[in-house]
Amino acid sequence: MSLFQLIATVMSLTAVFSYINYRYIKLPITIGVMLLSLVFSLMLVLLNQLGWDFQTKAEGILKQIEFDDTLMHGMLSFLLFAGALHVNINDLRKQKWVIGLLATLGVVTSTFLTGTATFYLLNFFGIEISYIYALVFGALISPTDPIAVLGILKIVGAPKTLETKIAGESLFNDGVGVVVFIVLLGIATSGAEVTTGQVVGLFATEAVGGIFYGLGLGYIGYWMLKSIDNYQVEVLITLGLVTGGYALAEVLHLSAPIAIVVAGLMIGNQGRLLAMSDNTRKRLDNFWELIDEILNAVLFLLIGLELIVLTFKGEYLIAGLIMIFVVLLSRLISIGTPIQILKRFRDFTPYVVTIMTWGGLRGGISVALALSLPDVPEREPILFITYCIVIFSILVQGLTIKRVLKLADKK
Repeated sequence: MSLFQLIATVMSLTAVFSYINYRYIKLPITIGVMLLSLVFSLMLVLLNQLGWDFQTKAEGILKQIEFDDTLMHGMLSFLLFAGALHVNINDLRKQKWVIGLLATLGVVTSTFLTGTATFYLLNFFGIEISYIYALVFGALISPTDPIAVLGILKIVGAPKTLETKIAGESLFNDGVGVVVFIVLLGIATSGAEVTTGQVVGLFATEAVGGIFYGLGLGYIGYWMLKSIDNYQVEVLITLGLVTGGYALAEVLHLSAPIAIVVAGLMIGNQGRLLAMSDNTRKRLDNFWELIDEILNAVLFLLIGLELIVLTFKGEYLIAGLIMIFVVLLSRLISIGTPIQILKRFRDFTPYVVTIMTWGGLRGGISVALALSLPDVPEREPILFITYCIVIFSILVQGLTIKRVLKLADKK
């Protein structure tokens, strides 16, 4: 199948499922599209059992798409930039200590809590997994997904300070989580001893380097936008900033997600305020909002379709269901501890820990990282369990977070 035929197939399915959802189901578009793609995937599996071999063809198409590469080295740059574009940097500054702690200490704590629980739980069920690969799983499942989180925040109407904490944490902790994942996977695949200094050095290069690179990228984009007044060219500048900036960050071994978030914050705040006319601002906002909506719908379609490539085993399903609650408990501890410490110095929204625990959605990034694992025995159970957690997170947590947010209105 050619590249055009692949794109045509994905876009056609996304359009059809979006229409069915809007016309009949009336769920948020991303959740509705994913639900329908899950049903579609289950139908293909069922037809395969009945002798209609559609599943093999579908698997072939999905292998051509390469979900992990498509998301991590393509769609993610656009979605992160679109999300960061509308986050108020002044609100973010007010919450910088909370966001910083949750995006670093919170991710690392959750990685080790989840990884340790995974090691003992999976081995208890007879699923052999080494401790280092259990930690790799902890790293890929601990960060909240900014794409899923920002998509839900648009429709639930969270209090402003709480929304800033959740959005800010999700925008930065995925970059930190990817760095932790790379470090742990490197240890797992090489088997070599890794010193604390090497880990700190890699983190500093990837994360801190990504921040400074993103600032430079954002300033260049700001300077170019300020020097002209033509919305077509200015939209192209932001496209070049996102694609070229992300690609170069990967070549330089810097955290491309963090760099694009920082650049997006600069363009969305200083750039929108000082470098754009009203006409350009409106056109740019409309363009990136449309890109965001389309790519989100496509991403959630692909998440649903990935069900086809999973290996089903009873022990995987039981472990996956239990791990949903283990991951939630790990998040509760990893964000609850720093927030309890910070409560001595500042006020927080009522029930902030409960709301941020339930609102910490997992999504495509976790699935992409799981799919990027090498062909080792641990890959199949990790991928299946990751999928269980992501599906629960988006369908159950995503659809009920609005009710949980009502807790904040009771005081």
